[in-house]
Amino acid sequence: MKRLGDAELEIMLAVWNAEGPVQSTYIHQRLRASRNWALPAVVTAMNRLVEKGFLSSRKEGRCNLYSPLITAQAYRAAEGRSVLNRLYGGSFTGMAAALYDGKAIQKKDLDELRQYLDQLEEE
Repeated sequence: MKRLGDAELEIMLAVWNAEGPVQSTYIHQRLRASRNWALPAVVTAMNRLVEKGFLSSRKEGRCNLYSPLITAQAYRAAEGRSVLNRLYGGSFTGMAAALYDGKAIQKKDLDELRQYLDQLEEE
């Protein structure tokens, strides 16, 4: 799976959070606070996401409606695997240690992870 750039990821997050297909004007409004893009720039970015296989587009009247072809969960899983493999040689323990040592996660986060792992083992 291809990686999304920062702007593409913002667009996909807005699409994933929407309830159903969206128009480019919807995305333009959602990104207004974080990106000062003109509507044509949003349309161009969304069309690139169609070309990359992340979105589908269908014409409805004078507008295009965009829908995700990949779920947020599937993208997060692929991106997580990629980071784990590229930066930590596939070692989750190495990643958790680096995050803890760098103070990116706290002890309470480890406790939550421990509870989650315990639940998985019970299943």
